[in-house]
Amino acid sequence: MKMLLHICCGPCAVYPVETLRSQNIDIMGYFYRNNIHPFSECAKREETLKTYADNVQLKVIFQEGYDLEGFLRNVAFREKDRCAYCYHARLETAAGIAKHGGFDAFSSTLLYSKFQNHDMIQSIGKSVAKSVGVDFYYEDFRTGWKTGIEHSKKMNLYRQQYCGCIYSEKERFYKKERS
Repeated sequence: MKMLLHICCGPCAVYPVETLRSQNIDIMGYFYRNNIHPFSECAKREETLKTYADNVQLKVIFQEGYDLEGFLRNVAFREKDRCAYCYHARLETAAGIAKHGGFDAFSSTLLYSKFQNHDMIQSIGKSVAKSVGVDFYYEDFRTGWKTGIEHSKKMNLYRQQYCGCIYSEKERFYKKERS
């Protein structure tokens, strides 16, 4: 099987790439950038993924441009539903590239994180697959959560502290002051 794997960051790719390769799946990565804020964080994650990909001989397509404004327009006043928009945007873009590139399927390293909504990702992935015409591959990679962390630390990969968008950065670091 030839698969396009949406990759949110280098550390989250470690376990899924190892697992998929052990199943003799031919993988190419895809890095989507518009949801990662601020841009300096996006650049760190992209550089880390490039380092990881070079180390494991993984080809990766890197999204061009940086449509921060488009992302914010689509989630403004709908912040509580931002993850659904974000999952859809990433998976739909990956599916389109997979279809155009003749891949058999597409998947995502979002399925590695214990912090992501797997039911929503799977539902959106299946819906996008049906509309685009390329299979969505679901596998629960959370079973390798600790293994992936250990391997990424051994590789000295930069490990971010929040999902990606400015809202998740706020949730991670902002603590309301006590009155």
